Amino acid sequence: MSKKDEIVKDRIPRHIAIIMDGNGRWAKKQGLARMFGHKQGVTTVHNITEAAAELGIGYLTLYAFSTENWNRPKEEVDALMTLLVDTIAKETPTLMKNNVRLLTIGDLERLPQTTREKFVGCIRQTAQNTGLNLVLALSYSSRWELIEAAKRIAAQVNAGTLDIDAINEATISDHLTTHGIPDPDLLIRTSGELRISNFLLWQIAYTELYFTDRLWPEFTVDDLYEAIIDYQHRERRFGKTSEQVKRES
Repeated sequence: MSKKDEIVKDRIPRHIAIIMDGNGRWAKKQGLARMFGHKQGVTTVHNITEAAAELGIGYLTLYAFSTENWNRPKEEVDALMTLLVDTIAKETPTLMKNNVRLLTIGDLERLPQTTREKFVGCIRQTAQNTGLNLVLALSYSSRWELIEAAKRIAAQVNAGTLDIDAINEATISDHLTTHGIPDPDLLIRTSGELRISNFLLWQIAYTELYFTDRLWPEFTVDDLYEAIIDYQHRERRFGKTSEQVKRES
């Protein structure tokens, strides 16, 4: 029996988020420059996206570039932006063929104009697709997102259009860049690091976490299946007791 055959079809997570970590370390292990790792990482994105679409997963969010990544050497950042543009141009026909809709979260105003225009164009071109929603987190961090949400909420309170006593969890969620996107059911982090790295901190309150030692360029479709199988063996209680969950199921 293959790994895919072990997956319970009616318990597939609706939304999987992935912290794609380890491109640079993978390249170093091969004696190559860091950009070779990023290029190989794009191949992994392609493979995992196709596998997620085939499984019927509704949302796949990939942490592609954080606000902190702007602090990396300029030549690496410039090369990453060029790689993003080239990848969008190459992959847009595949997204259309596979009925994948591209979305993005993050501070897009910080992206170079060419990169931003390519993304906006691809988002528009795939907007009517009804299959997998591929969400790329670009120039994103949770602290940035929460600060921006707080500013918008404060502005509404100051304008008298929002009562401060009416602010609740839904108010916060509605002002995040992920508005309209369900919270992740499963978060995968590659490379063996055991931290969240400022990613979807509000949204993963009850997300199942899965850590693997695999570096992102070597993460395979079978590794994705393994993470889903592990997820399916967990009991999601959302603060309730096991007995309550069993009675409600």
